[in-house]
Amino acid sequence: MVLLTTIQYTRMKILANILWLIFGGLNIATMYFFGSLLLAITIVGLPAAKQTLKLGLLCLWPFGSTITQTHVPTGCMRIPLDVAWLLFGGIVICALHVIYGVLLTVTIIGLPFALQHFKMAGLALSPFGKSVTLNV
Repeated sequence: MVLLTTIQYTRMKILANILWLIFGGLNIATMYFFGSLLLAITIVGLPAAKQTLKLGLLCLWPFGSTITQTHVPTGCMRIPLDVAWLLFGGIVICALHVIYGVLLTVTIIGLPFALQHFKMAGLALSPFGKSVTLNV
């Protein structure tokens, strides 16, 4: 079993992220940012705009990024926000990521990209109370 050094791992992560951006990641991120801008126009849409911005940032640099549960007490607002998110587009976003992930599992080369879509699908179901750390 060959162990990758830190430099080799960093190079592979950068290469995978560049390939991700070329083959659709930039397009997905642009759509998320445009949706975030549209949601931010209204005062009511600001919490959802923050979440679509979070998803867009994850679409820019998914390899090496981590999603963690935040320990900030959000009170009783997280559950209603998650329910509203699911009803007004979260299920559709999750389904699209799952469909793209399933299509990418057809080839061995597409497997890492499929795993990233599955990671984003999980975040698309319940984005409130989670933070995304981009490890550039």
